[in-house]
Amino acid sequence: MRFDTVIRNGTVVTASDTFVSDVGIKDGRIAALALGLTEADEVIDATRLFVLPGGIDSHVHLDQPSGDGIVMADDFDSGTRSAAIGGNSTVLAFCMQEKGQSLREALKVYHAKAEGKCHVDVSFHLVITDPTTEVLGQELPALVEDGYTSLKVFMTYEGLRLRDDEILATLDTARRTGALVMVHCENEDVIRYLIGRHEEEGKFSPKYHATTRPMAAEREATHRALSLAEIVDVPIVIVHVSNREAMEEIRRARQRGQKIAGETCPQYLMLTADDLDLDGLDGAKYVCSPPPRDKASQDACWEGLEQGVFDLFSSDHCPFRFDDPEGKLNEKGKRHFRWIPNGIPGVATRLPILFSEGVMKGRIDINRFVALTSTNHAKLYGMYPQKGTIAIGADADIALWDPRAEVMLTNEVLQHGADYTPYEGIQVNGWPVRLLVRGKTITDDKSLTHSGFGQYIQRKRSSLVASAT
Repeated sequence: MRFDTVIRNGTVVTASDTFVSDVGIKDGRIAALALGLTEADEVIDATRLFVLPGGIDSHVHLDQPSGDGIVMADDFDSGTRSAAIGGNSTVLAFCMQEKGQSLREALKVYHAKAEGKCHVDVSFHLVITDPTTEVLGQELPALVEDGYTSLKVFMTYEGLRLRDDEILATLDTARRTGALVMVHCENEDVIRYLIGRHEEEGKFSPKYHATTRPMAAEREATHRALSLAEIVDVPIVIVHVSNREAMEEIRRARQRGQKIAGETCPQYLMLTADDLDLDGLDGAKYVCSPPPRDKASQDACWEGLEQGVFDLFSSDHCPFRFDDPEGKLNEKGKRHFRWIPNGIPGVATRLPILFSEGVMKGRIDINRFVALTSTNHAKLYGMYPQKGTIAIGADADIALWDPRAEVMLTNEVLQHGADYTPYEGIQVNGWPVRLLVRGKTITDDKSLTHSGFGQYIQRKRSSLVASAT
């Protein structure tokens, strides 16, 4: 067979195996894994490189409504460009239902935002903010059949959060349709109470964002979400876990027999609440929810990655410009932490940080790295084995990693729409020097080489849902 592309002399890594092999690519898919493949229109020399599945970031916010006068820094063009620079071949973004809007109306808007602008493959999670009888009884079941097989619900943010009975109704619809529900776990009533107390005491600077969202508020909401899922008997995903207390709730739920997936993010390994306590308003750069915690919480999150409490390592990329009246330093945000947009950029730094801090420092092996950043995402969100592995028949989504590369993280390197990175000046060891999406080279040496190649991916039901039935 003559191939379109052959990757030669590399070390192939999957979630379970590491082996030396050439990779033959034909019509966008992996067609052969063997030594000595030579007949190809293009030959890529991967000597001394790891040949990994392209990263899948399943927690990304792009071009999302963010409140009056606030504009998200990344649309699908800049966001997927940055994703590609960081070695990701697929991102799962959120389609936000606004109050009074049908899910199909929301999807029409988001598909229009993404059409022709994506440099990597994309898919959507549905955010449920208005679970009416029509939405849960008619729209959602039909959309799950159409391949929109994952949802997100919030337990915090006024205007987004659902009451417990609404969460139960949404979980019950997920159980009946085979959808998978992601839950943002923080207790909004606790947060509102603490904000009031802080206001009485004149505490308005960015650092107080963290103290109004304590670990106990996350732990309680995590326990409550798991209890609601147990009542309905449905699997769920607990997203962006920041500390041991919430992590232990997941561990205990599994011991009770519940099917639960856990996720953590780079900010909970690399940042702390002290980063919000900088001179002036610089702490606003680090405002996200849940907030970064402390060194003990960082150690706990590493433990969760090493021991399998966490199945997913995602970015929760939610970018806003810092020095911008439509971003972090909007007029109200300058005066009060509650008006600072929640979220930080991270889609390009997710993989290099975990590779450098995890693989290169011996905390996890490279197979675990692949599982946490690609394979588990594909399995959990209904894309495996099309995505998330290097196997015959899979899409040729491949990141070539140079473990010897030393890269200083700077905002310029990351090519996102934000005007800062919370990881400025950190040196990482290991970098994705080339990315292929369905066999097409998209990036080469930190540069985008092919634009607009991304496609929308319709998905199957989650492996977690299947395992629970």
